[in-house]
Amino acid sequence: MNHFSSPSPRHFHPRFSFRGLAVAAVIGVCGMVGSVAVQAQATAGHIFGKAPAGDTVRAKSTTNGMQRHVEVDEKGRYMLSSLPVGVYTVTLEENGKPVVKHLNVGVIVGRGIKVDFDCTQGECGQLANNQ
Repeated sequence: MNHFSSPSPRHFHPRFSFRGLAVAAVIGVCGMVGSVAVQAQATAGHIFGKAPAGDTVRAKSTTNGMQRHVEVDEKGRYMLSSLPVGVYTVTLEENGKPVVKHLNVGVIVGRGIKVDFDCTQGECGQLANNQ
């Protein structure tokens, strides 16, 4: 004789909670949105390098015309970040005037490309004219 009795069936009826289902759906959607944001960040690169302190470096896309610029810091460094992937013309400007250009600079996803302007402030334009 079996002394173990099976529990009554009413104890095993699962109750579905619509609230629990809604919470699970919200968590799932938030997880998908978070992964899309991470992927969106992985579609850009940056350009960095050395240039005369106080000058401006400008990057202009050759495909869509988008451009960004930054002033070179006191240590002679600059970085243009979050640039969409593509090909750029990188220009050094002194007093608002372009003096040296690097053509066909490729920006790759998640990477940086080094573009140096090897000249001293005020001499970049002269060096470019002599080449």
